[in-house]
Amino acid sequence: MAISFKSLGVAAGTGLWLTLAGPALAESGGEANGKAVAETVEDLKKQVIQLNRDLFILEEDLLFPASTQVAVFLSVDAGEFLKLDSVKLKVDGDVVAAYLYTDRQVQALERGGMQRLYVGNLKTGNHEVTAFVEGMGPDNRAYKQAATLEFEKATGTAALEIRVQDRSSDYQPEVSIVEWE
Repeated sequence: MAISFKSLGVAAGTGLWLTLAGPALAESGGEANGKAVAETVEDLKKQVIQLNRDLFILEEDLLFPASTQVAVFLSVDAGEFLKLDSVKLKVDGDVVAAYLYTDRQVQALERGGMQRLYVGNLKTGNHEVTAFVEGMGPDNRAYKQAATLEFEKATGTAALEIRVQDRSSDYQPEVSIVEWE
């Protein structure tokens, strides 16, 4: 009997090895034995899926510890004065994320969705985040705007939000970056 990693829901290269043993996997036995094998395989699949979840959580904790983690999100409360096309994000002068948006993605953001643009590690201390937003502005003219935030990273997790909003006072979109408390 051969069990592939795909049938167990395990990603290739995870280094996971399974040893199958016991009377349920014996070749002699008939229909009852076949049911026992199927139940054993289903139990193993469930265990592998749970193990895969646990490994993913452990990997996230190791790669992005809470003491150094920073997350940057994008929200869009626009649509009348800006048709979002792309966003580029720099942290301390290095480009860490760049996205081009489809119409469907823009519609999801305009309906209140929020996108996680970036998750990474930063040392405690002062940092600078800059967001560049491009799209079609009023009168179908190309629109580009940048926003910068200098913030002090403490020992906990930091969360920042890039907000793209319509500003009706001058019929222009506004881009700002705010730090979540």
